[in-house]
Amino acid sequence: MPLIRVEMFQGRTDDQKKAMAARVTDAFLETCGGTPESVTVIIEEKEARHWAVGGKLLSEK
Repeated sequence: MPLIRVEMFQGRTDDQKKAMAARVTDAFLETCGGTPESVTVIIEEKEARHWAVGGKLLSEK
């Protein structure tokens, strides 16, 4: 049973998250096979103040 974890910033709508989960599931099935019911997608939303790139918090940019 594949588990796909997606970490992203807060602020997307439920419709956007639903569409993303469907597309990620479809991509997995196209490349690896299986059934939609076997694919789990976990969405973890993060605040920009908890994410840094190049040593700088993204909330500072």
